[in-house]
Amino acid sequence: MDTMASVMAFLQSLQGLSAYGLLFGALAASGFGLPINEDILLLVAAALTLRGVMEPVPLIAVAWCGLLTADALVFHWGHRFGAPLLRHRAAQRMLPATRLAAMQERMRRWGPASIFAARFMPGMRTALFFAAGSLKIPYRHLFVFDGAAALVELPLLVYGVRYVGGRWQDILDSVQRFQAVLIPAVLLLATSALGLYLWRRQPRAPRQ
Repeated sequence: MDTMASVMAFLQSLQGLSAYGLLFGALAASGFGLPINEDILLLVAAALTLRGVMEPVPLIAVAWCGLLTADALVFHWGHRFGAPLLRHRAAQRMLPATRLAAMQERMRRWGPASIFAARFMPGMRTALFFAAGSLKIPYRHLFVFDGAAALVELPLLVYGVRYVGGRWQDILDSVQRFQAVLIPAVLLLATSALGLYLWRRQPRAPRQ
């Protein structure tokens, strides 16, 4: 059984504070490179509120802290070590230097608000947070924009699962089956929203 499956199985066997503690630990551990899919983990945790294992508001609070801890760790590795860390062969396989340079260019073009969009990009967010850190973007921008994005994402996820009730397992199966399609779709949606936001902020030439 892999790490992700072990965490989810153990999480479903717990109750109360121990469940919250494991959830926080698993989310934070993803910032150290553990193979944990935080989106699927959060779906399972949200479904456990239907069984009374956790409550929605404490779950959102704990998950928010766990997500920001993980993202801050990845951001810190980029801030502290940056490109030199990628000279190691294992790191180059995960994030080639050419891909890092392309992400850095996008970050420069979009500014700190790109951190907000990164939270909604499964499969890319770790590399994007590393790229943001390597550009020496101030830590306060990470906490402001990533924290705001998580405050949007988590209530929608938790209460969305509670709304569909017993059909949450079907949603989880669909996410796992179609994740290769969902990731580009979410990326396109987030990029389009960010582009529209930046376009609207551009100064307009006065009408003659």
